[in-house]
Amino acid sequence: MNKLWILGLLCVSLFACSPSEEELLKAGIEKMDAQAWPEAVTYFDQLLEKNPSNATALNAKGVALFQQGKVEEAIPVFNAAITADSASYKPWFNRGNAKMELEKYKEALADFNMASALDASQTDIFFNRGTALLNMEEYEDALLDFQTVLQANPNQAEAHFRKAKAELGMNDPMHGMESLTNAVNLDPKNAEAYYLLGVTRMSALGQKNEGCADLKMALSLGYAEAETWIKDFCEE
Repeated sequence: MNKLWILGLLCVSLFACSPSEEELLKAGIEKMDAQAWPEAVTYFDQLLEKNPSNATALNAKGVALFQQGKVEEAIPVFNAAITADSASYKPWFNRGNAKMELEKYKEALADFNMASALDASQTDIFFNRGTALLNMEEYEDALLDFQTVLQANPNQAEAHFRKAKAELGMNDPMHGMESLTNAVNLDPKNAEAYYLLGVTRMSALGQKNEGCADLKMALSLGYAEAETWIKDFCEE
């Protein structure tokens, strides 16, 4: 799941006759915290009528649109946020997420590169950039990003899983299996990880019994593609 960054603020619910920018921003953030996305946009629009260059409001409005599935609408709002404050990594990162949602991976990669240059301490940037690279089949670069994520948080199951996909894409089944094992140990409900583990055990190492056990686990968790392998290789 792609993480979107906004400014977390508490909110006051009562305004004076003419609410300030700060009051409108706080109200919009409160609505976002409640996942009331359309109401949040309304507050941000009121603020932007007062100050069209408020970068925080623009970024937050883009996030609220994205969360409603209005990805195409969110992108020009993120563009405006970048114009208003190009030194903040947040709108670059969020626009990258929007581009990735539209499967424009090369464009997303450019935004993630800029975001990481602005703030290399944000591991979410590396996770999402790794995901974009994985979709572009740039496996070696994707692997480096997931390794960076895991250095900061060794228990992030999804990072182990995507690292495994990069390693398998590089024809490195041994490290791929190690990463898949880490993934299922941390997240026993990851059906696709069990599937890939089973397939890799059987095809790379000839471990039929272990591979069949993993495939059956994948199927029990709802991964239907495992059924064909089980019928072809695991049933006598």
